[in-house]
Amino acid sequence: MAETGKREVDFADRNETDAAKAKRLKNEANSDEENRDQSASANPLFGFKTTTVLRDSAREKNMFIHGKLNDQEAVIILEKTPIREDTLLEIFNGSRLKLDMRNDIYSTYQLQPPAHLNEIKTTVVCPATEKHVKKYLRQETYLVQESGEDYRSITLPYIQSQSFSVQWVYNILEKKAEAERIVYEDPDQDVGFVLLPDFKWDQKQLDDLHLIAIVHRRDIKSLRDLTALHLPLLTNIRKKGEESILKRYGVAVSKLRVYLHYQPSYYHFHIHFTALSYEAPGCGVEHAHLLSDVIQNLQADSQYYHSRSLSFPLRADQGLLSKFKDAGKL
Repeated sequence: MAETGKREVDFADRNETDAAKAKRLKNEANSDEENRDQSASANPLFGFKTTTVLRDSAREKNMFIHGKLNDQEAVIILEKTPIREDTLLEIFNGSRLKLDMRNDIYSTYQLQPPAHLNEIKTTVVCPATEKHVKKYLRQETYLVQESGEDYRSITLPYIQSQSFSVQWVYNILEKKAEAERIVYEDPDQDVGFVLLPDFKWDQKQLDDLHLIAIVHRRDIKSLRDLTALHLPLLTNIRKKGEESILKRYGVAVSKLRVYLHYQPSYYHFHIHFTALSYEAPGCGVEHAHLLSDVIQNLQADSQYYHSRSLSFPLRADQGLLSKFKDAGKL
């Protein structure tokens, strides 16, 4: 009888142990799920799975990665932020250094600055389309020369056949997004525009200042659409844009590069304002047109950009390049 009673107690103990174990496992599972939810909430990149590195540059200290985020295609852009003069004292006094090499008067170290000074600017494009992936993929580039007739017979039909969404631009103009980032606005629907920092500029130093003026008008796709009738718009953007930048950032006109791209990266008319010392992507002669030159050309000939041959670079994967090849222009 005593042995039977002992077995009954052991059985009860095992039942209690199993129940406790099941409860513990359930609590752990709930805790893990809660931790994942908290991690995902605190870190929008939590769970990102890399598919491939599209492009990287040791010189520019950036990397473009294609992968999946929450089961959606995504492109992540990582860029090391520049060193700012106002953080030097904290870097020198608050960093850990590990000696790499010492030779006579020369020595090199691995420097680990305070965490808040070791930032990586991160841009997320999600959900990303195939066009986004191709945009950031390293590609061979070709220089195309486009006559006015080429534009009307090749480029314009191609643009019209594509679904180049500029809804994000409309969101800015309608104050549905980025309203707090607007530096200046002229609300006039004919000559007005909004001026805001380019998303690539972190606004922490003036050496790489970069702002974009986006016009309210929606009937101008690019440089090719401009005539002398648009001179009031162009001169208004130049005058008020330069005044706003001087007032807000203290950067004089003589320190600015004001230009537009052809071909543009999106087909809603916009103008770039960058620091003259900043070699911004796309500011080369094969891609950029100074606003002052555009104004003078239109003052001399209202139809200047309707007939003038224009050169611009195209990547190997761009559909427009195929159109020029098919037309025997390359």
